[in-house]
Amino acid sequence: MNINIASQINSFLAALVLLTAFGMLVQRRMYGLVHLFAWQGLFLSLNTAIVGFVADRHHLYISSVLTLTLKVILLPYILHVLIQRLKVHKEVETVVNIPMTMLIGIALVIFSYHLMAPVRELSTLVTRSTLAVALATVMIGLLMMITRKHAVTQIIGFLAMENGLFFAATSATYGMPLVVELGVALDILIAAFIFGIFFFHIHTTFDSLDVEKMARLKEED
Repeated sequence: MNINIASQINSFLAALVLLTAFGMLVQRRMYGLVHLFAWQGLFLSLNTAIVGFVADRHHLYISSVLTLTLKVILLPYILHVLIQRLKVHKEVETVVNIPMTMLIGIALVIFSYHLMAPVRELSTLVTRSTLAVALATVMIGLLMMITRKHAVTQIIGFLAMENGLFFAATSATYGMPLVVELGVALDILIAAFIFGIFFFHIHTTFDSLDVEKMARLKEED
């Protein structure tokens, strides 16, 4: 594959990853958030496979399959079951209104491109153009965690931020060692199960997963 074509495909997939991150920022439905997270995982998996082919790094093929299995199939399924069991089909509540959140997200993208400009100039990797997108994806995931009131949506924000970190590792160094990636994947899967168990207990006790309501109960105590 021609390096220029591979770089263009890589940049296109990076743009789709960033687009899904913004989509999660404006999404008001729980199921919509899960679907966008799955799409982001799919684009990330395809991008990892392309980088593995161009850079001749065979362990990235395993990372791609692992990302596809974990973040496109398994985690979205767990989140679907969690939403159904907890009956949290209502609209997503935000601390900051959607237009303001979008403006903050755009500012984070501009900041990321400004911050990564010197690194991009020095790097010789085919993925150097996506470093800023990877950093912006991490920051938007963090922004989503901060601006959401519901615990489930905060967890989706955390998983989206982890997608950005994985994307950054692929863009900066052609991926982490396979043993590290397997360990991180296992940790995320275990964390998803633990979060699910905690959410069931919290919902049973407080009849809500709204972080603000739980904070008010703590203040009253």
